[in-house]
Amino acid sequence: MYKVVLIDDEAIITEGLQKVVDWAAHNCRVAAAAQDAAAGAAAIRTHRPDILFTDIKMPGEDGLTMLAGLKGEFPRMQIAVLTGYRDFEYAQRAIRLGVSRFLLKPSKMEELNEALEHMTGVLDRLPPLEEPEPQAAGEDPNSFLVRRAQAYIAEHCGRRLSLQDVADHCYVSQWHLSKLLNKHLGQSFYDLLNAVRIRRAKELMADPALRISEVAEQVGYADTAHFSRVFKKLEGISAGEWRNLHGGKRDRPHA
Repeated sequence: MYKVVLIDDEAIITEGLQKVVDWAAHNCRVAAAAQDAAAGAAAIRTHRPDILFTDIKMPGEDGLTMLAGLKGEFPRMQIAVLTGYRDFEYAQRAIRLGVSRFLLKPSKMEELNEALEHMTGVLDRLPPLEEPEPQAAGEDPNSFLVRRAQAYIAEHCGRRLSLQDVADHCYVSQWHLSKLLNKHLGQSFYDLLNAVRIRRAKELMADPALRISEVAEQVGYADTAHFSRVFKKLEGISAGEWRNLHGGKRDRPHA
């Protein structure tokens, strides 16, 4: 039987789906239900479902990134979106990311049954195949995720930032995100983070009022010596030399 996971911040929705849908008639069973994206992601990694019914307009969640993360990490999983929002553009983007069906709440029984028939039909065709069926005219969810990861790193590079932080934002495992960064960018997470921080540091050093130690702190380095080593490794010269070459004043003593 195909395993199903349900995610919705309203428990009444997941409970209702479990009761009103004749899952067995579709060769399915509900393996788990969750009320938020984090719990849902944990359930998906535990049960590795074939089918997911999920809301993508949950409080504090980035629905499109969540969809891309799930589809990128579990490409064979069929996803049906349940939402109360009539947003055509949003629906189109979700479908381009590989969503099988986009259903408005409250969904009619015939719509739920049609979605299940479609998704189980796709799954029935997949067992003899090693790879998922090609996605026609869609947006590669992994490329989407890499762009989201890059944007998150750029926005938060000034604080302590770990691979787990970015993976959580993208709704994928650390392992999957690390693999994506290496495949799409040819960089590890820390290589990417250091490159972003040093690029930002060079912008800040245009201000002669900032000491190099202050610049280092603002771009996320608690240790100025560490910042200096990374800067020289990436730029070939020290931060002070770079500042002098690019029109900045000599750094004040004790930087």
